[in-house]
Amino acid sequence: MNLQNIGVIGAGTMGNGIAQVCALAGFNVTLIDISESALQKALVTVDKNLDRQVAKDTLTPEQKLAALDRIRTSTDYNSLQNVQLVIEAATENLDLKLRVLQQIAAQVSAECVIASNTSSLSITQLAASVSRPERFIGLHFFNPVPVMGLIEVIRGLQTSDATHALALDMATTLGKTAITAGNRPGFVVNRILVPMINEAILVFQEGLASAEDIDAGMRLGCNQPIGPLALADLIGLDTVLAILEAFYDGFNDSKYRPAPLLKEMVAAGYLGRKTGRGFHAYA
Repeated sequence: MNLQNIGVIGAGTMGNGIAQVCALAGFNVTLIDISESALQKALVTVDKNLDRQVAKDTLTPEQKLAALDRIRTSTDYNSLQNVQLVIEAATENLDLKLRVLQQIAAQVSAECVIASNTSSLSITQLAASVSRPERFIGLHFFNPVPVMGLIEVIRGLQTSDATHALALDMATTLGKTAITAGNRPGFVVNRILVPMINEAILVFQEGLASAEDIDAGMRLGCNQPIGPLALADLIGLDTVLAILEAFYDGFNDSKYRPAPLLKEMVAAGYLGRKTGRGFHAYA
């Protein structure tokens, strides 16, 4: 397949980042969300991100304008009829993703590859919701998408070799490194990372150390670029909780049980950077 046209569903943090890197790599991108305000906010974010690259001389003004010209927005799934790959980047909720995937499948061609940016849900289960599930694959980008160099490529039980090869080629075109993972909750990176974050929350919950000291300990003692509680705030505590709950359900193992404090903070709306308050305070 000569991949040229890509659809991205969801204009939030992950969706607009995916749209940005795809447009910079030369793909024509159709970005879809349910509201015009979300789409306009996404375009403003992409514009600011590209401006930063121009200021750092990693991008010319002409390249920035060309990338922006490659992104078109729509609230209508009918706009996906000519795309060859669709990447679903909706909120990490199984029922929502299944509804979105059914809307995608109703509009795209039978040859169109359908991918999910899920960080924890079963690719095999998601694939079963669309016709020709062999064309379905997981493409897990990391936040912030324009900065992070990794894509996890996850094969479901049904995923064909051709679909897998296309995903690997696309990752290379985007300038990313791809690793292939099997279909288990959390795949590779989150399977290791999120339980560590949960343990850091439990340490904080027990009053063993302050949030600042926990993060400093892991940065300076383990050479991590960001502490686990600050990283949880960056990811979003609601997303961290959703991933842990998926692990708990998927493995039926108590070691993945979410920290009670995490559940309480999500219930209070303290979700991290996006709400201005999590384990740390943000302006």
